[in-house]
Amino acid sequence: MKLPNLAFHRPRGGARPGNALRGGGYALAGTAVVLAILVAVNVFAAALPASLTHQDISAAQLYSVTSNTKVVVNNLAEDVTIYWIVQSGEEDDVIQNLLEKYDSLSDHITVEKRNPDVYPTFAQQYTDQEVANNSLVVECGDKSRYIPLTDIYLGEINPYTGGYNATDFDGEGAITSAIDYVTSNEYPQVYLLEGHGEGELPSAFASQIEKENMQVQSLSLLQVDAIPEDAACLLIYAPQSDLAAEEKEMLTDYVAGGGRLLVCAGAVEGGMLENLYSLLADHGVAAQDGLVIDPDRAHYALSPYQLMPEMNSSPLTDPLLEENYYAIFPLSIGLTVETDSDAVTELLTTSAQSYSKAAGYALETYDWEEGDAMAIRSRSLQYNYLTIDSATASLLQVLMIGVFPLLFLGIGIYVVLRRRRMQHVSL
Repeated sequence: MKLPNLAFHRPRGGARPGNALRGGGYALAGTAVVLAILVAVNVFAAALPASLTHQDISAAQLYSVTSNTKVVVNNLAEDVTIYWIVQSGEEDDVIQNLLEKYDSLSDHITVEKRNPDVYPTFAQQYTDQEVANNSLVVECGDKSRYIPLTDIYLGEINPYTGGYNATDFDGEGAITSAIDYVTSNEYPQVYLLEGHGEGELPSAFASQIEKENMQVQSLSLLQVDAIPEDAACLLIYAPQSDLAAEEKEMLTDYVAGGGRLLVCAGAVEGGMLENLYSLLADHGVAAQDGLVIDPDRAHYALSPYQLMPEMNSSPLTDPLLEENYYAIFPLSIGLTVETDSDAVTELLTTSAQSYSKAAGYALETYDWEEGDAMAIRSRSLQYNYLTIDSATASLLQVLMIGVFPLLFLGIGIYVVLRRRRMQHVSL
């Protein structure tokens, strides 16, 4: 019996079972490799310090630290612990990011969280005040400082609602000041001169001095034989009358011996403070009589005598420049540098168009007249909202809700149809 010849034909384009299995194995192995790489990258990124993984793009730079903080932290020789007192789920994101910055800046800084539900008596060893969530305690050895939340978020009580309205964030200032306090053994002594009708220090100025851990004491030069040896600085703020000759001589000897003198003085109705300003003349700086007027619109605020000078780079002004602050000086007298000396650093300068009005308080015009001498910069939580008109708002709605989704949907449909067509062609 003769069997017929049978022929088996594999369809064109068909895949062998072994090839399909091998291809599936390759795909599975490739997927495993990609997942392993992703896991490794995530583990590596999590191990990086916050300074490398968190980039501050906020307008007020809430998540950044200034050069002053870096100097304090880099000079640490002792271990500092920052206790974050907060209940679970009540953590403030801004404070958390800031604490991560400090933790990453130095191996001497450790941040530890203390939940008052778990440690109900923990804060009592540092303060008698009622402790709010997100308050801090900075400790080094036997010294500590409690930082209430109201020292981190500055603001005021709303008289209508009774609530607290935060306007500024001073977390960095409060934490850095506390670190400097607990790691220091001696604190600078600042003597505030009195006896010449000096004005009271502005609250912001006094708070800043306190934040810098300086101790302020009053001093009358007429009641002492010499300026105390422990004086880190002598401060003269807004005197209304001139120094006596004996006081001027005492200050001259103090400065000549390396003492630091900070003079905050301006125009007074009684005329020039000759003895006081002669101290500046000894160092090549001359005070000009009258009020400074700057007609350059980029260098004054509201009126030409409310000066907004250029801030030059220096250790004193760099923190202000970093935060984009402007310095405004109303009713100012002019200072001119009489000699090219390295001992004089110009911190603030008016424009080349500025001049001094000899009339002083009695000025009747801002224009330059015959006899006028020519005279040669906390983070806000307020947001600037983008205001758009109704037509622009409608256009954006159409684009975001209608045009863009339909565009992406059309692209997706095109890609799917194209892939199916290519599959049919290959078969």
